[in-house]
Amino acid sequence: MLLVIDVGNTHTVLGVYDADGTLVDNWRIATQAHLTEDELGVLLRALFAAREHQPIHVDAAILSSVVPPLTETLVRMVKRYFAVRCRVVGPGLKTGMKILYENPREVGADRIVNAVAAYERYRCGLIIVDFGTATTFDVVTPEGEYLGGAIAPGIGISSEALFLHAARLPRVEFARPAAVVGRNTISSIQSGLVYGYVGLVDGLVERMRAEVGFPCTVVATGGLGPLIGKESASIQHVDELLTLEGLRILHARNAA
Repeated sequence: MLLVIDVGNTHTVLGVYDADGTLVDNWRIATQAHLTEDELGVLLRALFAAREHQPIHVDAAILSSVVPPLTETLVRMVKRYFAVRCRVVGPGLKTGMKILYENPREVGADRIVNAVAAYERYRCGLIIVDFGTATTFDVVTPEGEYLGGAIAPGIGISSEALFLHAARLPRVEFARPAAVVGRNTISSIQSGLVYGYVGLVDGLVERMRAEVGFPCTVVATGGLGPLIGKESASIQHVDELLTLEGLRILHARNAA
């Protein structure tokens, strides 16, 4: 089976694919940069052992990471605990996608992986919105080239900043309120966060579409993608596990 690992600043998402390209299982854990390769190996084996069916035997692995201290630790962990070489998304890995960024090395690995997965699925101009620690917008041309995008503070960062810097405002659950016009402090904050980010997404998408001049299908991913996707007028598809699928595709392109 193929082990895919996407390391974000807040969460790490893992998945296992069988030989037919079917996602067998997936997990989301907190990203902890201080963990050792042994701690990570024990954690993964425990996750695998908790499954009630189909034992997991890892034959190959691929990793994308925006947390440099964890990258080499995970590569060593995979080699030690599963006896396979772990590919890393970065320079030297074939993506099949031309990068039009001024400095291609500046583009986060997860953004390229998302772009590859979305273009493979839809084969058209795209805007991919990833709701992670940062909210990223990535534009792919109809020819399958990575054009560029935008980066905004993530929903969690904004919520936490409001709590930390406004003495009388509480920390709240990120959830859709009953009304846009809040009648208490909690629902007012929730309205600002949810509908504020909906406005952010729809506004940026509208400007990007007008600027690039070609039709764009809008795809959302990330843990909060489903909630924003329900309220957004511009998001057409939601796929929480888009990055894992992109890693599977990149592994196949490089395994040959």
